Amino acid sequence: MTHAPVPTVQHIPVDAIDVVNPRARNRRVFQEIVDSIAAVGLKRPITVAARRGPEGLRYDLVCGRGRLEAFRELGQATIPAVVIEAAGEDCLVMSLVENVARRQHQALDLLHDIDGMRQRGHSDADIARKTGLSLEYVKGVLRLLTGGETRLLRAVEVGQIPVSVAVEIAEAEDADVQQVLHEAYERNLLRGQSLLAAKRLIEVRRSQGRRVKPADGRKARPLSVDALVRTYRQDVDKKRLIVRDAAATRGRLLFVVEALRALMADEGFVTLLRAEGLLTMPAKLAERVGSGAGGG
Repeated sequence: MTHAPVPTVQHIPVDAIDVVNPRARNRRVFQEIVDSIAAVGLKRPITVAARRGPEGLRYDLVCGRGRLEAFRELGQATIPAVVIEAAGEDCLVMSLVENVARRQHQALDLLHDIDGMRQRGHSDADIARKTGLSLEYVKGVLRLLTGGETRLLRAVEVGQIPVSVAVEIAEAEDADVQQVLHEAYERNLLRGQSLLAAKRLIEVRRSQGRRVKPADGRKARPLSVDALVRTYRQDVDKKRLIVRDAAATRGRLLFVVEALRALMADEGFVTLLRAEGLLTMPAKLAERVGSGAGGG
């Protein structure tokens, strides 16, 4: 049996990395990544594909755009990266896989990473130090994971309820859960909308169970290569549609500009506009027409 070689981590210049699949990013989430890296360092290297071109050796980003941009934000010249061999098309597919996986797993990724660190022998204190989380948070998450409380875990991660309250709910009997909420209210841990959201969560947990299930009630199946390629092609088709619409809009704009330019060259038409008080037009349009008319 042959084994794939263990990838090695290299420090590569951040300026030599190109993002092949850019996407919109939540600024708050990005700032959390920057703060975490500044406080405890990079926890996981990015993945890039080497590419040689006329400008020399460069790299296409496969996964880790948030970490890469955080390093750039922090003014770092190099970043730890796993360098793989992959064609440009493969990089796009792998990047798409990461984005799809992020949308599927969402909030529970970090929480299960904590459990993985515990299984690899790290103590609660080590996990807290390495992740930049509080020891209380780590202990609470591990207790919820042990109990299979994925519904409560999701609420904790999105900030709906504090981890301490989630642990108390998980350990309380059904008849005592309302008392837990009352005590959380008295301690000012749950108020207003947070309290209402916690009540709804408890009702859903009581009726549907502790674990979050797929929307259709079936077990989630891993995406096949065909499904990933189909998703990628659909994304490409959407981008082509955007480009086509942009080209059509540009054509209409050119037509309007040429028509206005011809009309503004007619002194009689300009005199009529001036008499009606309609001589001004938007500044950008006036620049394109080159009529010298005032901006509106």
